[in-house]
Amino acid sequence: MRESERAIGEATRRLRDLVRQREELARQLADLAARTSAVQTEIERQQNEIGRTLHTQYVNGRTEPLRVLLTHEDPNRTARHLHYLTYVSRARAEVVSGLRANLVALAELSTATQTKQAEIAAVEREQAAERRTLEREKTTRRQVLETVSAQITQQKREYATLKRDEERLTQLVEKLARAAAAKPKPKPRTGAADKTIANADVPQAGVGAAPFASLRGRLRLPVAGELVGRFGSPRPDSGFSAKGVFIRTGAGQDVRAVASGRVVFAEWLRGFGNLVIVDHGDGYMSLYGNNENLRHRAGDEVRTGDVLAAVGASAGQEDSGLYFELRYRGRPFDPLPWAPPR
Repeated sequence: MRESERAIGEATRRLRDLVRQREELARQLADLAARTSAVQTEIERQQNEIGRTLHTQYVNGRTEPLRVLLTHEDPNRTARHLHYLTYVSRARAEVVSGLRANLVALAELSTATQTKQAEIAAVEREQAAERRTLEREKTTRRQVLETVSAQITQQKREYATLKRDEERLTQLVEKLARAAAAKPKPKPRTGAADKTIANADVPQAGVGAAPFASLRGRLRLPVAGELVGRFGSPRPDSGFSAKGVFIRTGAGQDVRAVASGRVVFAEWLRGFGNLVIVDHGDGYMSLYGNNENLRHRAGDEVRTGDVLAAVGASAGQEDSGLYFELRYRGRPFDPLPWAPPR
């Protein structure tokens, strides 16, 4: 299950990168098309200008400098006529030179366009291959889940299993907290309600960083969805008290950072699936579990509202959604007074 969900997350990330690459190539191709159109318009203008010049010469008869000199006209008039012919000849030569340059530029743009089209075709083939890989991995995950579903259901009913998962997470958080305390600080009510509530508002990007302790009541939950698991409420499969909240929502939804900080863990962890932990400084951490895939790695700086992951059902969850915790010095506390549903 771990390897399958890791593979799904990696394939999704590669596919997202390929989509961005194709969009950039399409933008470059559109730019080449605009430049090609401009050059073609200029070539047409130059061809028309040369055509008009040739037509004028044909109608008026060819007038060459030597013939002008051999005529017995007034010298002043002859000088003016020669000056005019020199000007016309120079202008015609400039038009022809510009036309040649534009024809060369058009050939180069054509070659560049063919190259970009080939690159786009290659990216599209790679996208198709990644989609097939992603579908294979999802099929593998479904098969694995079907194979071990009975075992997972039984394990979820065992208090000891859940306790081990919780202890594993607690040990991880304490380890990360000790590591964070040894580094310079980054810049920046228990109980369960009977009625299920929903959250419709999520963190917005661009909110300035502030000390985490000052954000009580002003945070927003990481995803919009239905709160079906509350802090301190007994889990239906074991009676084990929940240390966070579970927000049920559609797979693939963006999971956003509730506040600025630094990612200190971004990996698969037994019992919590693809898990992200963000250190907000002063002993505060936020945890985001059961994700489909992760968008950041340990060490990345994130700001309020940044996308950390995509909602999933990793770790064998039946429903897609986000498991969310807040901790202070390793100890979990109820996140809802800090991030009330909106």
